[in-house]
Amino acid sequence: MELIAVGTFVLVFGIIGGLYFLLVARGEMAHETAVRARIGKAEKAPKLAALFRTPERLSNLGTLHRLLERSGGLVEPLRLTIEQSGLKVTPGTILLASACTAALGFAVVFYFLQLVLVGAVAAAMAAFVPFAYVRRVRSKRLLKFEEQFPEAIDLLSRALRAGHALTTGLAMIAEELPAPIGPEFQTLYDQQNYGLPLSQALRNFGERVPLLDARFFVTAVLTQKEAGGNLSEVLDNLAAIIRDRFKVKRQVRVISAHGRITGWVLSCLPTALGLFFCFLNPEKYASFYRDPLGMQMIAGALFLQLIGVLLIKKIVTLEY
Repeated sequence: MELIAVGTFVLVFGIIGGLYFLLVARGEMAHETAVRARIGKAEKAPKLAALFRTPERLSNLGTLHRLLERSGGLVEPLRLTIEQSGLKVTPGTILLASACTAALGFAVVFYFLQLVLVGAVAAAMAAFVPFAYVRRVRSKRLLKFEEQFPEAIDLLSRALRAGHALTTGLAMIAEELPAPIGPEFQTLYDQQNYGLPLSQALRNFGERVPLLDARFFVTAVLTQKEAGGNLSEVLDNLAAIIRDRFKVKRQVRVISAHGRITGWVLSCLPTALGLFFCFLNPEKYASFYRDPLGMQMIAGALFLQLIGVLLIKKIVTLEY
């Protein structure tokens, strides 16, 4: 029985992986190869394409790309999240990965439990895995950017104090600091260097980096540009404020760590135990799942569990 289960899992996983390679990965590899063959050793072409924000393909599959284009602004939040995460994938790739994980989750659960409704719930939960991964990568990238930002502002302030122009200071940040802050400032420098007004390039920077500190920086530079003043002193004060905010943020996370871990345990324990006993002894719970009253009890338990998770999240989330 276990050998059959493992074989079925490997077969389903192989089918899904093969479809993903044929429909997504192969197209991306072919597209990348064609682009590299076209541009050769030139380095300015991809840079110019990224600077002026030419329309990006939503998918390397023509049919899916046209379908996503007709969806209006529904796919725009996903595209923006992918851009802020720094991942080199298209929204179509994430959507196809979501469909594959949903199919895999349904196949595995239905094979063991033979229940369509439970399999559908598992598929819905598995479909969110690629989106959760993108959001996690985005959060980690923004957190690292926030850590590097005071150093970048200090470097810009020292450059201004030494007599360099603002644009030269931006170029120094792009060259001296690592990713993710270096490439972001490189894009900012290149946009204004290729003809975009500095004010608009700064606003684009604020849109790409959805952090309050980045908005403070953009506001400070634009205000100094219009009203004048000692920008290096303003940047020094801004760097000090950002460091203090980040210090308070870390202290809050340390203080609330126990509550957050407790919240995760209380949120995941009932569901994990229920699934464990279902897989351990499915025959015992088969009548419970197939009974209408039992399904109503499961639906009520899931609803109450969701409310509990939201309340716990509200309690352990501290504003700072």
